[in-house]
Amino acid sequence: MDTIASLFSFITWPVSWVIVQFHTVYGAIFGPDTGWAWGLSIVSLVILIRICLIPLFVKQIKATRAMQTLQPEMKKIQERYKNDKQRQSEEMMKLYKEAGTNPLSSCLPILAQSPFFFALYHVLNGIASGTKIGYINADLLASARKAHIFGAPLAAKFLDGADTVQKLGASLTDVRVVTAVMIVLMSASQFYTQRQLMTKNVDTTVKTPFMQQQKMLMYVFPIMFAFFGIRFPVGVLIYWLTTNVWTMGQQMYVIRNNPTPGSKAQAAYLERLTKHVTHHGKVSRRSEKAIVKAIVAKGRERNEFERKFINALNKAGLAAQADGTVTKSVAQAETQTEDGTATAAGTTARRQQPKRQTKAQRQSGAAKPAGDSPESEKSDQDESQEKSDQPQDSKLAAARQASKPGTGARSKAQSGQRKGGSQRPKSPSKK
Repeated sequence: MDTIASLFSFITWPVSWVIVQFHTVYGAIFGPDTGWAWGLSIVSLVILIRICLIPLFVKQIKATRAMQTLQPEMKKIQERYKNDKQRQSEEMMKLYKEAGTNPLSSCLPILAQSPFFFALYHVLNGIASGTKIGYINADLLASARKAHIFGAPLAAKFLDGADTVQKLGASLTDVRVVTAVMIVLMSASQFYTQRQLMTKNVDTTVKTPFMQQQKMLMYVFPIMFAFFGIRFPVGVLIYWLTTNVWTMGQQMYVIRNNPTPGSKAQAAYLERLTKHVTHHGKVSRRSEKAIVKAIVAKGRERNEFERKFINALNKAGLAAQADGTVTKSVAQAETQTEDGTATAAGTTARRQQPKRQTKAQRQSGAAKPAGDSPESEKSDQDESQEKSDQPQDSKLAAARQASKPGTGARSKAQSGQRKGGSQRPKSPSKK
């Protein structure tokens, strides 16, 4: 580790200068020889470095989004060459080259901050050995060796012996407990960051080598941190724990506000966006407009969550536009009641049911339309009343006429008459 740290000694001067400047500020508040002054100086160094790496983080997000747009093509390649793994890998690499992206782009922030990490390790190792490095002069070196973080010296390690720890003015038990707790927290934060990325922000419908790499890193990185953590000074453990917490918070923000399409995080995000849009009737933030615009541009290629979002807007009488805005749908805007007032959002015009017909109307076949005027309805009622007042003998005559042969009510075959002429003998009746 010392050999690797010496390779980044050219960054030792700027890193040590930044620590000294922060120590000057915090030393005036907490005292120059306290662990708070030196510990907060290291935390401030981490925050400064991560702020400077924000453009690189944005580039990482764009590269990740480019990988997500390639997932349909990746799926086609997997199906086409599912029996030829070598050809599948070659086609994947060709696709990455054409798109100008790479699965390893997610490791850019870690690679970019590694020189600062090794430079800090070089500075703290010099404090432990009593060697002046960079802007750490003799007075600052003596002050740093007196600083303790929860009873553990800033330059102490988990594997240090009792004699080494005693020279730094601490007990071996305090050093082991503090470093062990920091190592566990450091590994747990790294594992949680990778796990929330794999469980919430990954499209599980497409299996890619990128997903397999992320799954492997989820278990490999915590083990690596635990292995190297026992060799790190307390100051380096503070540095790495702080950067892990920063990464975890940054990842949670990205997953909540810019989720991967097809992931569980997108389902939760679109559910929140649906409630907001249906309540306010518009999309307010620029990031929300960008996501709505991307969903509209997909058309039939939308996933299940995106189709559900569009359908929810339609039910609420809203329509997503190509520019990412949301407006009232045309059909909803034209729907009005008879008195000229607009109907409520999400309601549809009620279909008018036809009026019930009388028995006389159903028998005669003269069904009255549903939209007749009251005068025509009254005349129909009078006509049915006249028919019901006919004499009884007229009704009997109509019944006899309907029962005659040839009238359509009963045929000759039904009355027992043969077509040839002779009558069929009647069967004896049963008494």
